[in-house]
Amino acid sequence: MRRETTQVVIVGAGPNGITAAHYMGLHGIDCVVLELAEGILPYPRAVGMDDEALRVLQGIGIADIAVRDMICDVPLRYYNARGVCFAEVKPSVAEYGWPMRNIFMQQLLEGTLRDELGRHPQVQLRLGHEMLDLSQDEQGVTLQVRGADGQTYELHAQYLIGADGGRSNVRKKLGIELLGMTHPRKWVVVDVCNDSLDAPYTALHADPERPFVCIYLPYGQRRWEFMLKEGEDEQRMCEESTIRGLIRGHIGDAVDELQIVRIRAYTHNSRVAARFVEGRVALVGDAAHISPPWAGQGLNSGLRDVANLVWKIAAVLKGRASPRIIASYDTERRGHATDLIGLADNMGAVLGLTNPLMAGVRDWLFQAVNTVDNLRSYLLEFKFKPKATITKGLVYHEREELREGDLVGQLFVQPQVEDAEGRRRRLDEVLGDSYAVLGYRVNPAAGLSEATRAYWQRWDTRFIQVNRSRSGMRSQPLSADGAISVEDVDNRLANWFSKVRDSVVVVRPDRFVAAITTPERLESVLARLEKQLS
Repeated sequence: MRRETTQVVIVGAGPNGITAAHYMGLHGIDCVVLELAEGILPYPRAVGMDDEALRVLQGIGIADIAVRDMICDVPLRYYNARGVCFAEVKPSVAEYGWPMRNIFMQQLLEGTLRDELGRHPQVQLRLGHEMLDLSQDEQGVTLQVRGADGQTYELHAQYLIGADGGRSNVRKKLGIELLGMTHPRKWVVVDVCNDSLDAPYTALHADPERPFVCIYLPYGQRRWEFMLKEGEDEQRMCEESTIRGLIRGHIGDAVDELQIVRIRAYTHNSRVAARFVEGRVALVGDAAHISPPWAGQGLNSGLRDVANLVWKIAAVLKGRASPRIIASYDTERRGHATDLIGLADNMGAVLGLTNPLMAGVRDWLFQAVNTVDNLRSYLLEFKFKPKATITKGLVYHEREELREGDLVGQLFVQPQVEDAEGRRRRLDEVLGDSYAVLGYRVNPAAGLSEATRAYWQRWDTRFIQVNRSRSGMRSQPLSADGAISVEDVDNRLANWFSKVRDSVVVVRPDRFVAAITTPERLESVLARLEKQLS
């Protein structure tokens, strides 16, 4: 049996696995991606992408390419049995640099991710290769793999990422239990093309007779989803004639022009793996947690997993950090992934009421919410979506007791800034690929000891002074310490710093706030963060 060695193996070449591979290539890590399927499934599965996920794709230079195949700022509407919209989610803010609700088709995104993987020569994508078994010890992980030619070989790596979906073979080989519930009602998902329906939004029809979903997709495609009633025969309900009959009830004879791409019945699960990390193996995406589709957060949660995990693995492999930091991935991601599954469960419960009396009460409550400005804003701006917040992990809260509004452990904002040449850029392009330290109207590098500066230079940390809009200071030379100067052209950073009342923020590679402090305390805070990483 031939034996091969690499630094990281990723099992699964879906969006999460390939995004992780891009990040490995970005960090200069040798990586092999194993995927059993020979090609990409030719129909959409995941169809919703939020601003946080697009920011993850931005980190690997893919977002601007991927959005060419997306419909951005798509509203989400709830309709009652009479076809009246009783609630709408229509966020207009772009706190993280991208629109909050975007519709895409997974097969197009996967194609883009794979096409662009060639920019990383140290990353190999092996299609038709199946992981048969794995074992691990203190030195690494060893996989038994069957190649596309049917021959078996051994592949050794220092770390393994399981991105192989809800039926994850990696998770099963590790004996990790998937905890949670399976929902009793199945849904039939129908993808169609040649669509001419004038409904450019996602519509959740909370009709107690038969709840259904209608989703506007790119390039003349649309998705319909229908709840199966208790006792209905799944096979008969998946017949094309039955499906056309259901759709005809909503769009009339226009159904005759539709071309049906696929019909499939789905069982919805709400499950979370008992642990996300086992030694040198980490699970991401559906391998770690499975969500019903109602909040549109399944794929988005997976991309958040990737962003949290990959920089830690790269830092360990580069000798910058202790292997102990990998365990923080579970600590930091489990709670938020679980909260989003809870959100999806609640949204599904609102949609799936089949008792007419309870559905009427629901409709009345939402109408009441619409008459209160604060509650209407809460709904419109999707503020009910739980925010990812790291309370324990690789962050430092200077105050022992967390206070409401504490932004440490939350995702940092991404406004646009102007650099020394006057170019308007998204902030992450200035932050770089590693840690960044920003000072508002102060140079955060000034006054640091040589030892502290040397340690953070090993991380390729960028020190950035943020100046007021049109202050004329963006091109002002700071000092020989390598600090960068930018202007806060839209005053978004000024507003953020006014909330925290301190002038220095430390931002992690995944754009989460690691600490907030003052220039006087920065040396001490950086020492605390260094200790966490060592």
